[in-house]
Amino acid sequence: MTGIEIISQERKRQIHFEGFDKAHDLKHGEDQLALAAAVYAIPADKRHKGPLSVTKTYWPFELYWFKPDETGTIGGRIKELAKAGALIAAEIDRLQELDKLLQLNK
Repeated sequence: MTGIEIISQERKRQIHFEGFDKAHDLKHGEDQLALAAAVYAIPADKRHKGPLSVTKTYWPFELYWFKPDETGTIGGRIKELAKAGALIAAEIDRLQELDKLLQLNK
């Protein structure tokens, strides 16, 4: 499976199993989905360096929503990157939908 297929599969999982569809995503602003993607994209050993945890600093939601892979395996890293990619796709979709709504209200 290619990277884009893995990301697409994760996005479908987010929509169908988590309920994170367009309507849900429109409720998020201030680049929250992009920030969540960025946190997942940072390697685990880099998220926790220094006095401030990157996760605690930049994760835009309640911490219980952050579900990193704890296995330390290549497969686990792929899962985290798939989440990051799917969240980026969701943010793009959200911005496009927001733009459509703004155009309709002109």
